[in-house]
Amino acid sequence: MPQHFVNLPGAATLPTRQYQLAGQIIDDLIAESATGVVHGPAGTGKTYAVQAALERLRDAVPGPAGSQVSVCTLAFPAKPTMRLVADELLTALTGAVPPRSRNRFQLISALTDLLSGPRRLVVIDEAQRLNGDCIELLRHLHDHPHTRFALLYVGGDGCWEVLSREPMLASRVFRRLPFTRLDRPAVPALMRLYHPVYDGVDEALLLEIEDAYGKGMLRNWAVFTHAAVSLCRKAGTDRISAEVAGNVYAKLGGGIR
Repeated sequence: MPQHFVNLPGAATLPTRQYQLAGQIIDDLIAESATGVVHGPAGTGKTYAVQAALERLRDAVPGPAGSQVSVCTLAFPAKPTMRLVADELLTALTGAVPPRSRNRFQLISALTDLLSGPRRLVVIDEAQRLNGDCIELLRHLHDHPHTRFALLYVGGDGCWEVLSREPMLASRVFRRLPFTRLDRPAVPALMRLYHPVYDGVDEALLLEIEDAYGKGMLRNWAVFTHAAVSLCRKAGTDRISAEVAGNVYAKLGGGIR
């Protein structure tokens, strides 16, 4: 499994509906060589869910010839050019840097040939950084009659707003999964699954932590739990208490996120 935020020891993977859907959606995209989008605010668990699904694909036991899926993951800096996207995608697929003498059209031709071979999943992380030209390039490659690959965009705040502004892409999205904050009533049960430090802890205390610091964000809970585990150890206890929670708030700047 992927590492939890701040490498939190003892943390478990939460089987939320969004986590489970991420894996199902990626399987759907591969089966249909389709386009999908996973997006949501930072800290909601989307990157962890996608990474877990990709690890499962990479670790899968090879089946019949042609059934194995090659995964290629890329992230670009803000405002990349079409040339940069084509260049880095070709480098990722071949393991070799393309000659600088090649122009964008030659790169696209080479990419078309490569993407018409074995089954692939191309993942574009931080997709909100793409501009319209880069989105159109990827759409063109995916829609080419000779290519055969699944395309997944993953992004944070503003991702869907950026992608949906491109009608040619938006109309082709086969699966879309928005990640959202945890539902407040579900938080106590989820946190008891998440880490032993919350096992058997009163629901009222867990909801207080949620309101003061968690705010439905898994990343916030990871930061809080990391500090709580340390303070519980110093206090000689295995479970968080109201006193320990108060000390965590103080350590994290008052508990307001």
